Amino acid sequence: MADTKRETERKYEATPDTRVPDLTRVRAVSRVADAGTADLDAVYYDTPDLRLAAHSITLRRRTGGGDAGWHLKLPVAPGVRDEIHAPLGDEMPQTLAALVRARTRGRALTPVVRLRSSRDVRHLLDGDGTLLAELSTDTVHAERLTDGGGTAHWTEIEVELADGGDPALLDAVDKRLRKAGIHPADSPSKLARALRETGTPPRTTPPAAHDTAGDHVLAHLRAQVDALLTHDAGLRRDQPDAVHRMRVATRRLRSTFRSHRKVLDREATDPLADELRWLAAELGVERDQEVLDERLRKALDAVPRTLLLGPVHGRLRRWSTARTAGSRGRLLEILDGDRYLALLDGLDALLADPPLRPAAAKAPEKILAKAVAKDHARVAARLERALALAPGHDRDVALHETRKAAKRARYAAELAVPALGGPARRCAKGMKAVQQLLGDHQDSVVAREALRDLGVQANGAAESSFTWGLLYAREEAEAAARERELPDVWAEAEARSLGG
Repeated sequence: MADTKRETERKYEATPDTRVPDLTRVRAVSRVADAGTADLDAVYYDTPDLRLAAHSITLRRRTGGGDAGWHLKLPVAPGVRDEIHAPLGDEMPQTLAALVRARTRGRALTPVVRLRSSRDVRHLLDGDGTLLAELSTDTVHAERLTDGGGTAHWTEIEVELADGGDPALLDAVDKRLRKAGIHPADSPSKLARALRETGTPPRTTPPAAHDTAGDHVLAHLRAQVDALLTHDAGLRRDQPDAVHRMRVATRRLRSTFRSHRKVLDREATDPLADELRWLAAELGVERDQEVLDERLRKALDAVPRTLLLGPVHGRLRRWSTARTAGSRGRLLEILDGDRYLALLDGLDALLADPPLRPAAAKAPEKILAKAVAKDHARVAARLERALALAPGHDRDVALHETRKAAKRARYAAELAVPALGGPARRCAKGMKAVQQLLGDHQDSVVAREALRDLGVQANGAAESSFTWGLLYAREEAEAAARERELPDVWAEAEARSLGG
């Protein structure tokens, strides 16, 4: 089994003669205790083209110190990483290899760098002797194991926050170190520095330009592909909300392809959009059931005890379990399957050689504004058709289609914010309100379908179906309330549109 900890740290340049200042002058630090010296020997693994390092991911096998073993570090934010630890062994743990499969895509993980460090450790303690942070001075010898070899030597200081510690402490320590002439390191990790100083560093994406409409669209696509890959690892780790966030990334990608057909050739993007639709549907099986379960449980909790007739909680639990049985296993199979990996390769290929159309070279203000306006008009047309229908199934379907159009318009407006500023931001806010209201309406439609199913099952088992009918009626009233609110919410969205 692999264990995970959140690592929050700062790194600083140093020399063998660097003297660390008195850190007891930092608020909350009462004592600095010598914790000894450790000799560490770590071998870092990556693909031949350094795909992990290019995304600030490190995978190593380390001996020495108090946490010998295999470590995978995934970036969370600047200076913050999740470190996933597996026991020491000769073979790479498959649990760790699986977490980076979306990055490696079948390429072999081989040793690329060996780092041997002598680590002098000091503990920063409060008045009760509780560990606040660990400060280490590392003397590092790096050896490149590929590209003809190469070596490098340096000394650095690392300050790592203790588990559950206050990040403000690192700011205070940073201020004290800077006053002593000790400055932050240029490299975010030892591996990054070793690769830079011993040979060819990993290829990273240069800062995105924002001169043309194409620049804006491609920058947005890159961000969504990176989100997709990041949440892939989160899903494999069974992190809360990872499925939802990964699904959102697929939807944003697909919406961008559809909204910006003047910028990107649809002959190249349509096949990818189809595959993104497939992936979103697969991700939605478990996520949609989670949302529905939560809604139905809350609805049952709001029913007075005297109106809970029959074993309603047990029936809901059995019904939900039957609908989700095996869903996580199937989802992991999909993430390891050829179709999904081919989709990721296709997205990479599109970003490497984007199929730009003439409009891509034009100023973003005009092109992006036209896309937002067109998507807004689509929402207006669908809403008008929906509200012209009588209440019932056909109107519910039409309102759901309006919701999807509103989501697409919102995404287009959000993409345009860097170019259009406040007007696009206000437009996105208006469309988000429409999307959320129609989302509540659709959740009620889905809940009613489920409640009818539960009522039928209860009746077939000779149980009372009264409570399920009661909840059905409440959901019907909830949907009607959302429909009454819709004209006002839409009017506000219209006022926030680019032409409003």
